[in-house]
Amino acid sequence: MVEIEGIMMEIGKLFLVPTPIGNLKDITLRALEVLKNVDLIAAEDTRHSLKLLNHFNIKKPIVSYHKFNENEKSYNLIEKLKQGKNIAVLSDAGTPGISDPGSVIVRRCIDDGIDFEVLTGATAVTTALVYSGLSTDAFTFIGFLPRENKDKKNILQILKNRTETLIFYEAPHRLKETLKHLKDTFGNRNISVCRELTKIHEEILRFTIEEAINYYEDKNARGEFVLVVSGKTKEDIMREKEKKWENITIEKHIEMYMNEGFSKKESVKKVSKDRNLTKSEVYKHSIGL
Repeated sequence: MVEIEGIMMEIGKLFLVPTPIGNLKDITLRALEVLKNVDLIAAEDTRHSLKLLNHFNIKKPIVSYHKFNENEKSYNLIEKLKQGKNIAVLSDAGTPGISDPGSVIVRRCIDDGIDFEVLTGATAVTTALVYSGLSTDAFTFIGFLPRENKDKKNILQILKNRTETLIFYEAPHRLKETLKHLKDTFGNRNISVCRELTKIHEEILRFTIEEAINYYEDKNARGEFVLVVSGKTKEDIMREKEKKWENITIEKHIEMYMNEGFSKKESVKKVSKDRNLTKSEVYKHSIGL
């Protein structure tokens, strides 16, 4: 209940409803039930959502709710919720709020104490991850990289030493450029390029980033892409550590730590770890220091 102009009103409920990312059969029974029973549907693209609603013979009032009007429209929707209206939010595909409008109205519902419910459904993130064949033990979803090259490079630099699998969304006209940025920053890692997931022209390609660059060099990329990139391996991290000390002797390496205030014993231990050597091997070089 909420008090509006001295009158206690029953508050409505907001539903964030995931929609299929391609195949309409991926809609859930619960999603259909919610869409049939709400008072209003707020859609990222009303024309796109009407195709889905008409397919399932759902006739409801529908308003636009996209990234360009999200701030303004969320206030209007909150007022309707306070008047007791139940509202469903739809993005063009997948879950609202994930690289799509939805997070703003969720925050405002929390601020105003309005109940909301997030339904489960199809998502390109986990679908592409499993398709990739890369590690699913841990992963980070990045979404779309910034359009400006400087901002894109900065984010990739931050991510280059992460060991978990990385997942990106990308538009077809930026695919080639992004692949080259990935190669420049990450090196030639394994990548899965997933295109048009669950749709008629679905395509899953698994190769190295360099092979992906060559594959798309003379192709006109079309469709929606999800890029799944392997994280940095422990072997890569170890090789980089070893390479760091190639131009310094073991004696100088030990002295470096001793000059920082570590005891000879502690310095030997640190050097053995840095160089992946046994402590006894390193200790021989500490005699006389």
